[in-house]
Amino acid sequence: MRKQVFVVFALVVIALMLAACGGGGAAPSGAGGGASADAGKAIFAKQVIGAQAGCVTCHSLEAGKKLVGPSMAGLASRAGSTVSGKSAEAYIRQAILEPNAHVVADYPQGVMQTYAKDLKEQELNDLVAYLLTLK
Repeated sequence: MRKQVFVVFALVVIALMLAACGGGGAAPSGAGGGASADAGKAIFAKQVIGAQAGCVTCHSLEAGKKLVGPSMAGLASRAGSTVSGKSAEAYIRQAILEPNAHVVADYPQGVMQTYAKDLKEQELNDLVAYLLTLK
């Protein structure tokens, strides 16, 4: 009888450990499973993406520092309330793929080009994941 109780106890402990470690967690916000904010940071830092200027060329990471485009400092904190009904992730993704959909006040329309053809889906996911860390 003691042996059966021990076996059941051991199986319960093993099941709990597997559940705690298993990959059943939610995918990172912004890009489905496997998005890497570190990889996104590297993409943001590129001077050129495809045939266009990279993010860092036009966007600062310092609060209040304007380059060609607005600063990205605090982007994740404000992106979810920028467009009614859009999550921060959806707003950021659309800004990369359709930059003229919602132009930031005091910036002209048509300056930022789309990166829809320049970023692979994983790169886009990684970039969004990184931008979501900028709180």
